[in-house]
Order: sequence, then C-alpha cells, then structure tokens
Amino acid sequence: MKPFIPAKLEFLLFGFLVSGLMSFLVSAVATFRAVGMVSDFYRVWMSAWLPSWAVAFVAILFVVPIVRRFIAKCVIRN
Repeated sequence: MKPFIPAKLEFLLFGFLVSGLMSFLVSAVATFRAVGMVSDFYRVWMSAWLPSWAVAFVAILFVVPIVRRFIAKCVIRN
C-alpha cells in the first residue's frame, strides 16, 4: 500500500486509532460488567463507546508526549 497521509499528521492518526481501539475494547468490558448480555447490549455499548472515544482521543494527545518523555528518562540508551 502506498502511503497517503503526510508525516506531520502521523501523531493525530496514531492517537485516533489507538484511542478508538482502546476505548472500543474497554467500553465493551465496562458495559458488559454494568448491564450484562442484555438484548440491546450493542446499542448500550455504542452509546457508551462514542463519547468515550472523544474523551480518549483528546486525552491521548496530551498523555502520549508526557509518557514518551518519562520513558526516555527511564531507559538506558547505548
């Protein structure tokens, strides 16, 4: 596949995909634990996931740089 997204947007794409996938999985588990496997589980889950994704996306844009700086201070480089 030929790349089609400019490198300067890589961080936004990373945040978008990671936040989407993680909030998708975590909201599924949280929804299942809260309501069980009810007949409208998918609707309840999606109504929890979409707002969660918005929060996770913004959060990851702020958290990732902080975590990278912290890890850079903790890791021994050769």
